[in-house]
Amino acid sequence: MSPYAQKPPRLTPAAQYVLCACVLVAQGMVAAVNLLIPQLAASALHPSAGELLWSVDAYVIVFAGLLIPAGALGDRFGRKGALLTGLGLFAAGAATSALATVPAVLVAGRGVCGAGAALIMPATMSLLITLTPPARRSQALAAWTLAAGLGGLAGNVGGGLAGQFSTWRSLFWAMVPLAALLALAVARLTPRSPERTDAAPGPLGSLLLVTALTALVYGIIEGPPQGWGSARVLTAFGLGAVLLTVFTVHGLRAARPLLDPRIFASPVVRAGTLGIATAFFGLFALFYVNSQYLQYVKGFPVGLAGVAIVPLTVGMAVMPKFGARWQDRYGIRPVAGGGLAVIGLGLLLVSTADGGTPYALYAVYLLVISAGTGLCAPALTSAVIVGLPAHRSGLGSGLNTAAREIGAALGVAVVGTVLASRAGADGAGSSHAAAFAPAMSDGLRVVAVVLLVATVLVVLGTSGRPRGAAEEAGSGAGAEAGSVTRTGAAT
Repeated sequence: MSPYAQKPPRLTPAAQYVLCACVLVAQGMVAAVNLLIPQLAASALHPSAGELLWSVDAYVIVFAGLLIPAGALGDRFGRKGALLTGLGLFAAGAATSALATVPAVLVAGRGVCGAGAALIMPATMSLLITLTPPARRSQALAAWTLAAGLGGLAGNVGGGLAGQFSTWRSLFWAMVPLAALLALAVARLTPRSPERTDAAPGPLGSLLLVTALTALVYGIIEGPPQGWGSARVLTAFGLGAVLLTVFTVHGLRAARPLLDPRIFASPVVRAGTLGIATAFFGLFALFYVNSQYLQYVKGFPVGLAGVAIVPLTVGMAVMPKFGARWQDRYGIRPVAGGGLAVIGLGLLLVSTADGGTPYALYAVYLLVISAGTGLCAPALTSAVIVGLPAHRSGLGSGLNTAAREIGAALGVAVVGTVLASRAGADGAGSSHAAAFAPAMSDGLRVVAVVLLVATVLVVLGTSGRPRGAAEEAGSGAGAEAGSVTRTGAAT
């Protein structure tokens, strides 16, 4: 028995704020560089079109590919240590990017940052879960989800302000002392979580999963510029499918697999994973077109375009506490399904925007999407987490965050493909401003339809209240796949 079993440590409010700040910073770097692409293209690095693309996407690929193994490493060797290591890698990658004199160094620095973020995200969630009493766990997850959502917005604002008033290097330099301060705060304020699993992360399973996810995300990212039927993209998808099959077979046969595929026998876990991916599919499709619409159609400068997305923070700040309360009272299904449906409605509203749409009305559309995201994200996160016992919470949070990043990459790929086909190969140049608004409308409508179809599947797979299941998971019950009770999951 753990020596902490009799007196388990608890997080102070200050420690909770620090953990959420770590989440915000890691998630923010997913979007921040998007607004700096014009400045990077004109910089002394002289990147090619492919190098410019990879300066953005290297972070996402490494981030998404390492999330589940990173969560398992935290479960095995300690969540606090994993978080501190992640912050160190994040700072090192940011410094490397800031010092880059050739595009390859910038891309490598972004990849190191992504590896740090992959350690940060599951460690913060699992620390919140294991160090928070079961009665307050849904509120803790709501705070984590809010920080993750606000991270995308902070990245847009930070990238826009850096592009408006400074250089792209300043964005990366700012991350170095920020990560150091967060590491110091974590070291001083955050206790070590008592639960640790005896299961090693499994090097073969980790290698298979990382390679498979990297191949799939690579195919998603390269699809729009290379063509979905190109040999490169089809090879990436084929390799990813083969490796995922091998990973699944290995997981079914291994004594201590990294991710037991049988956990997806639970309808709640399946639905929660799909729902998280779906929500961020819609949200990042919006992020992708938002700054372009505001700059090329409305004529906003880059700094103002970054700030103009702030209305998305309102619903994400206000709705999670209501969503957590309604989730405890009514269960996951109405909260998750209702929130996803509101996101779909908001995307349909944004799809009506054109050059004559007042920004005030556009901001209302953003508020609708914000409210839907804030409502459903905590419930969907709970649906994933309650499917695993508390001592495997790092793995569950890695799965949750991996679903976010893969959903985000898919959303960008889908809306980007429609933009490229309607607004021209560049998709977003000022010379294409007249074609951009109708292309954006078509892209967002496609995204909204996909999101609403997925919402139906999520609603069919979720039911019940997560609170009891979370408590059972924390006490060791429900450790086997499909054993989550009172959530609609069946063995």
